[in-house]
Amino acid sequence: MRGTHTQAMSEPLDRSHLPHACGVYIMRDAAANILYIGKAIDLAKRVAQYFNPNKEDLKNSVLAPLIRKIDYISCSSEREALILERRLIRRHQPFFNSMWKDDKSYPFIKVTLGEDFPRVLMTRKKIRDGGAYFGPYPQSSPIKSLLGYLWRQKFFPLRPCRWDFSTTKPLDKRKITSCLYYHTGECPAPCAGKISPEGYRAIAERAVLFFKGEYGKLKQRFETEMKMASGKLEYEKAAQLRDNIRALEQMGERVRVQSVREEDVSGQIASSEAVSDLQRALGLASPPFHVECFDISHFQGRQTVASMVCFKGGEPFKDHYRKFRIKEVAGIDDFKSMAEVVRRRYQRLKTEGGLPDLVLVDGGKGQLSAALSALQEIKVKVPLASLAKRVEEVFLPGKSESIIMERGRPALRLLQRLRDEAHRFGITYHRLLRKKALLG
Repeated sequence: MRGTHTQAMSEPLDRSHLPHACGVYIMRDAAANILYIGKAIDLAKRVAQYFNPNKEDLKNSVLAPLIRKIDYISCSSEREALILERRLIRRHQPFFNSMWKDDKSYPFIKVTLGEDFPRVLMTRKKIRDGGAYFGPYPQSSPIKSLLGYLWRQKFFPLRPCRWDFSTTKPLDKRKITSCLYYHTGECPAPCAGKISPEGYRAIAERAVLFFKGEYGKLKQRFETEMKMASGKLEYEKAAQLRDNIRALEQMGERVRVQSVREEDVSGQIASSEAVSDLQRALGLASPPFHVECFDISHFQGRQTVASMVCFKGGEPFKDHYRKFRIKEVAGIDDFKSMAEVVRRRYQRLKTEGGLPDLVLVDGGKGQLSAALSALQEIKVKVPLASLAKRVEEVFLPGKSESIIMERGRPALRLLQRLRDEAHRFGITYHRLLRKKALLG
């Protein structure tokens, strides 16, 4: 999922290969030395800021003229990009990151399980002290606000104080009687023996399970309460609930980065280089970061099905894989079947949003024409291509001549991977249906 572009010293740097996607960017000089590493929600927009002539700052005046190559690693979320950025900075220690102190720490949520009476707090240091850590998180304010809300609503009412006491080292009674939380009943008061150590530990373990788990039900509750508050013109409460929803979304972001080895980063170059190469090969206005590929599968004219796979940044994105049963076509008719699934897929995305940068269909001019007709019927405009197996020709709408690429070209390899993955996914679905049919 990494893209790269190298430019001669005398030429202006071409940044058109950068996608509008979340990830980490790596800026290099003419000798390929790393100058700077950063993260962005939108790589193309963020990197463009460094080359804005109207924005006069140190980065523009000092860093930008030195950049001759920009690599990127796409990520599934801002939190994943944050973790990857931090690990790469620590490993490579780029000059400009050190100069501008960009290797800053980010906050974690910590449940202090190493204590007899645990607390929930935020920290920027992760150490081996028996505590349970969650994060890091790109933005601390919404997380703090959410924790405060959950505590007030008694989701996990752990003590908010910082007193040092344990089962063998009781807290001074004067401190207990002077505690506001003790008198208001907001704290379960383990210091005063109002709850057993076992009962208190159970609350802490419930908090750990919450931070490990799914936030869907709580998010739905917040959304319902937010609508009710807005309807009652309680805008301050609605804003708090809105911020809670954003914090939950941040906490629930999927993070794929477990360990970042140099060979892992280097091994990702081919995938997103292929994205940039495919942009050039097909003459696309923007990099085809998000590609969807369709394949039709049937067995002796029965149980015709279609499969659709999705690649992002040159790698499979299985969350968007889809399977289709053909509903409108009887018998074998690959063209009509292709038109049906393309129409169904993009009629839905036309409403929901999230159209791909490129649609690829398995087949030749006939499948391409069927897919194009379906897109025109529902008035959806997306770049379209087909890949024919016989000599691996690429067909584009409106062009009579096919594109034949060199066998080892990254763009062709990416198209083949898409086609083969769609075929594999379709065959797997078809076998499942046949097995169900045999079992009655």
